[in-house]
Amino acid sequence: MSGGERKLLGRWGEALAAEVYRKKGWQLVAAGWQCRFGEIDLIVTNAKYIVFAEVKLRQGDRFAAAREFVDRHKQERVRTSAQMYLAENPTDLQPRFDVVEVYAPDGMLTKKPRINVLENAFE
Repeated sequence: MSGGERKLLGRWGEALAAEVYRKKGWQLVAAGWQCRFGEIDLIVTNAKYIVFAEVKLRQGDRFAAAREFVDRHKQERVRTSAQMYLAENPTDLQPRFDVVEVYAPDGMLTKKPRINVLENAFE
């Protein structure tokens, strides 16, 4: 898979994750927000929280759960990026870090991807 195809697949997974939040009444603030420290896949809000979500798309979980690919280093990059976002966009909402697992065995051809939202996946 080429880099462009991988990026397109990743954006597709992020769009699926954003739709899950939207159906639960959340507002999408940003997708693919970038700063010098890294990228935050999704930023969503509701009346109480601002969520910084890391989306992980995998074909399956036989080898490892998608959440396991959000290691300590990745968590630190997301946290630091979130701090930068909050410095530029102050809010009274409580920050939260979620991991969204998207399992799509046939890539974008998967008819019903399995999506798990892991709230408060790390602090």
